[in-house]
Amino acid sequence: MKRTLFALAAAAIVTLPAVTVPVLADDAAFARASGCMACHAVDRRMVGPSFRDISARYTGQADAVARMTVKVQRGGSGVWGPVPMPANPRLSETDARRLATWSLSHR
Repeated sequence: MKRTLFALAAAAIVTLPAVTVPVLADDAAFARASGCMACHAVDRRMVGPSFRDISARYTGQADAVARMTVKVQRGGSGVWGPVPMPANPRLSETDARRLATWSLSHR
């Protein structure tokens, strides 16, 4: 019984990181395919702010992912300058959350 329980616990520990750790390379490809890179770059301002600047602005805010998810889907204006961010209504909430989480991961 103890061996079985130990084996199950060990298997859970080994597989858990694979489930919960985001794969940033895949997320970058998804961001590119979603059109984010037309206006944003990781480390420099383009039409919109860099992902590092976005991450820095929202660091420490508990609702950052939720707020960014809404921004990704609905767009926004006036936060980063005069050029508005267009809405992305075709993105599901799950995909918008994925992009928001990835955007905020750049420190």
